Amino acid sequence: MRLVEATAADLDTLVELWYDLAVEMEAYDELNDLVYTEPDEVPDDWFRDNLDSETNTDYLVVHDGETIGFCSLAENDHAAWSDAGRLRIVNLYVEEGVRGQGHGTAVVERVREIARERGCDLLEVSCEWDNDGARRFYRDSGFRPKQVDFVQSVE
Repeated sequence: MRLVEATAADLDTLVELWYDLAVEMEAYDELNDLVYTEPDEVPDDWFRDNLDSETNTDYLVVHDGETIGFCSLAENDHAAWSDAGRLRIVNLYVEEGVRGQGHGTAVVERVREIARERGCDLLEVSCEWDNDGARRFYRDSGFRPKQVDFVQSVE
């Protein structure tokens, strides 16, 4: 498994993989209701912005020459805390047909290396509360719960 930094040529692939992830996330909360019915309706602006960002990076997850997922990272600093440098896994998606084969674990291990290379002190990730599989995966990968996000619709 390799993480390959995405380029402009990968925008369609990133959008398609993000769409697959977003469709899966719809099942976990009504607030995850997608406005898009097809991947080609999804604008690539967010991914395009990441290509030019100093702190956000998108990677393709590649195994045996095939793209099997993607990972989006965002780096930020919190000057008030001693563990100031943080790298957040914003998106981590491995295609369903190849899950359970260690690819997600390999991605997290490589992202941990990237965090060290960037001088970050912490690696962060969040997932849907009711996504028991993701919660178990992140615990098994050495993450621990630290805080809970609350959300409400203003509609």
